[in-house]
Amino acid sequence: MKKLLLLALLPFAMNAAQFTEVSIPSTKDGKRQKAFWWHPESAKKKAVPLLVILHTWSGNYQQKSWKEAGLKESTQRGWAVIHPDFRGRNNHPEACGSEFAVQDVIDAVAWAKKQIKVDTKRIYLVGTSGGGHMSLVMAGRAPKIWAGVSSWVPISDVAQWHRDCTAAGRTKYARDMEKCCGGKPGDSEKVDAEYKNRSPLTWLHNAKGIHIDINAGVHDGHTGSVPCAHSLRAFNSLAVANREPDAQVAKRTMDLIWKNRAVPKSQLSKPIKDEHRKRDVLLRRSAGPARVTIFEGGHEGDMTAAIHWLAQQSK
Repeated sequence: MKKLLLLALLPFAMNAAQFTEVSIPSTKDGKRQKAFWWHPESAKKKAVPLLVILHTWSGNYQQKSWKEAGLKESTQRGWAVIHPDFRGRNNHPEACGSEFAVQDVIDAVAWAKKQIKVDTKRIYLVGTSGGGHMSLVMAGRAPKIWAGVSSWVPISDVAQWHRDCTAAGRTKYARDMEKCCGGKPGDSEKVDAEYKNRSPLTWLHNAKGIHIDINAGVHDGHTGSVPCAHSLRAFNSLAVANREPDAQVAKRTMDLIWKNRAVPKSQLSKPIKDEHRKRDVLLRRSAGPARVTIFEGGHEGDMTAAIHWLAQQSK
């Protein structure tokens, strides 16, 4: 009986989409960066959207769950998808939003465009946690590439996150940042410049007019590692860039969310039914094409919700 069941499942397994491991030379230092890649056969003749998936802070291109979820969603839509390494885990100077890591993501897109026909009006970027951080960095560093950027539970200010982690006793992440930036915030002007250069808040003013969706769980920072104020500050920066400063979330509101692990009643959004989301929406603000959502949850991403939103975006 078991043998018959395995035989019945075999055709499905053989037809299931699978990533191919590739190696992409950096145009900055020549080092080859690994990536996982998949594209529909139709992309050889007809331009298709491209999804770029970024791994988390302590992960690399081999990280399974996030990229596999992205592959599943992409194959259903006929999108190409690439999952680059961009220097891997954020615990050394070449990683964590460095000039090398930024170029690696740009190079991954350029490489994909040489392999297949890519719809340049529909190149999408998605990441969670450290990938959320890098997705916001890329939104500001290479805004002309993206039709949409979906960032989940991101770090927006690396120096502030060092302070957050130190206060919470998350010494591992604090040490990672010190390895990337050459020391602790305040150690020297050079070190402080590294923290600033790797922070999305330094670059998001360049992302004016870009479709950007930022998401954070209301309990993050308590049950997770990144307080949701990082997402709100990133949105505020985009609100200013998009010339809608009145859409900003007040610091008092951020403080109350952190203190109470809840959105104040006066700031709660009207009930939003979104069948594609795993978690309920508590607060949502928009400023031009930028949007922020605080949801009932913690430090987590939602690839289905991300892809559904991205699919609606085009240059």
